[in-house]
Amino acid sequence: MTLPLLKPALYRAQGTPALPEHPALLGGTCRCGHVFYPWQSYGCERCGAAGDALTPMALSGRGKVEASAVVHLHASPERQAPFTVTAVRLDDGPLVRTLALASETGQGTGLVPGDAVVAVLAEVSDRQQEGSTPARALDLRFVRVA
Repeated sequence: MTLPLLKPALYRAQGTPALPEHPALLGGTCRCGHVFYPWQSYGCERCGAAGDALTPMALSGRGKVEASAVVHLHASPERQAPFTVTAVRLDDGPLVRTLALASETGQGTGLVPGDAVVAVLAEVSDRQQEGSTPARALDLRFVRVA
């Protein structure tokens, strides 16, 4: 049984030709050349163009860490701490703020600026309603690559 994607409007399991074995992020490009994530049709962040000037684009999910921080305490009891929030500059252009997978020791990721990372799908609990049983789903995370 394959688990559903937690946020299918933001990514897909099928990769890009450049990185077929990893999930693709669903972004877009403008006729001015600006590449953005996530996909939206309101207008280009650079030139303001909208409508047919914007084209959906699957981004490879490969990039480099620009910043990383370990969160040791979260306001929601559903979010298990510690976890690592990471800013990744995708090879395709956009900056993505996302979560990184913990290291094998479970003590954070040890990510530092400049580390090469790639998108992966990780199994997570999705609590749809207060008091409900968490459903399992796949969510986007980033991991260091050699």
